[in-house]
Amino acid sequence: MEALFAPANVAATAPREGAVLAITGEAALSEASALDMLGTLIDAVADSDRQLAVAAAKRARLIDQTRQFSEATAFSMDDPSTVRRWSHTAVARRVLVSELACALRLPERSIETLIAESGTLLGDLPDTLTALEAGAISYRHAQVMIDHALCLPEASRHAFELAALPAALTLTVAKFDRHAHILRERLHPDTIDSRHAQCADNREVTLTPARDGMAWLSAYLPAVAAHAAYNRLTDIAALGSGPAEPRTLTQLRADTLTELLINGTAETTEEPGDRANHNDANDSDTTSGRAALGHGIRARVLITVPVLTLLGHETEPATLEGYGPIDLGTAYYLTARTPSLMRILTHPETGAVLSVGRDRYRIPPDLRTWLRLRDETCRYPGCHTAARHCDIDHTTAWQHHGETTWNNLAHACPKHHDLKHHTRWNVTQDHHGTMHWTSPTAHKYTTNPTTHIRPGP
Repeated sequence: MEALFAPANVAATAPREGAVLAITGEAALSEASALDMLGTLIDAVADSDRQLAVAAAKRARLIDQTRQFSEATAFSMDDPSTVRRWSHTAVARRVLVSELACALRLPERSIETLIAESGTLLGDLPDTLTALEAGAISYRHAQVMIDHALCLPEASRHAFELAALPAALTLTVAKFDRHAHILRERLHPDTIDSRHAQCADNREVTLTPARDGMAWLSAYLPAVAAHAAYNRLTDIAALGSGPAEPRTLTQLRADTLTELLINGTAETTEEPGDRANHNDANDSDTTSGRAALGHGIRARVLITVPVLTLLGHETEPATLEGYGPIDLGTAYYLTARTPSLMRILTHPETGAVLSVGRDRYRIPPDLRTWLRLRDETCRYPGCHTAARHCDIDHTTAWQHHGETTWNNLAHACPKHHDLKHHTRWNVTQDHHGTMHWTSPTAHKYTTNPTTHIRPGP
């Protein structure tokens, strides 16, 4: 397969910086000259893209080399106290993932994916790696190849690679994905029924924050169920559409989903004249999707509203735990109308009990709430696990004379709580609540509180 790929032309030269600005001032520039310059610029962009592919291939080789070295030296790097809890290989893997995650500023799940992709390229898809090193395909094409190949038994992967790779050289990522999907179905020795039964076990719902007070709620479901749910949402939403309805079908579909999940019913079937009788405030609540928020919520939600903002003296935004700033209209609405929310008004001097020193190990309830608002997530570098799913850990351990005080306590998810105590990771916390982490290889990282709340008197 190597004959298919010409080495990337890394010697191609891009026009000097500022050349585009210079030529725009030349009124006599001919059409042919303009096209030549445009072609040169396009060639330079394409060459830069090839170099990205070459760099991605080099990264894959280095990551897999790092993995192999970590596993080979696991016995010599172990802390003896960890052997009783985890195997040598498990410790090596945890340390490797945590080190790379911090060094690359990526989530640990992304690092796990990179390690798996790198190992697959070097072990199962050597021709794909060669194409990547030559700059003939992008890393996104390689990821599509990896994704489909890993769904095949190991014995079928090479035949799949040989059949699919030529298309990767000419097709866009989306079209190559469809092409590879068809090939995988043809080459897979197992029936689609048996494969579907296994994949259905991975069904899940995920929540991803977005900008401007919005978020994505996504569901990975069996295709038949997903289509049926979407069609039902569309049918219900269509009942509420009409000349007097200002919302689009897309907005009605989203509002219907919200009402069904939160309230258990969908109130979208108004008479045409009903909406015209609504006042402006109600219209605003409905069209923003806010009307459904206050009726069926049963979850415990923390919304922090600065007290001066609530009184109308300032405009500092409110904060939704786990998300960040939200618009004041929603904060006012929820604070005033929703009894199931825990309403917390903040002030520069909270007066909360923030330290019990060495008097007791157990953390008082108001200090727990204060820490939850301060941290919002696990305080390990790059971890986004919500504080409500974390442990509250003494930074300096109680048995080593650590105190139960706000600047010696922080949230740590169970995984990173274990990592801190059972590997050579080390952490300190200063009087501002800033945490300083030192990895087993002596790399240093800093995490700051999400919300800065000044301690009370």
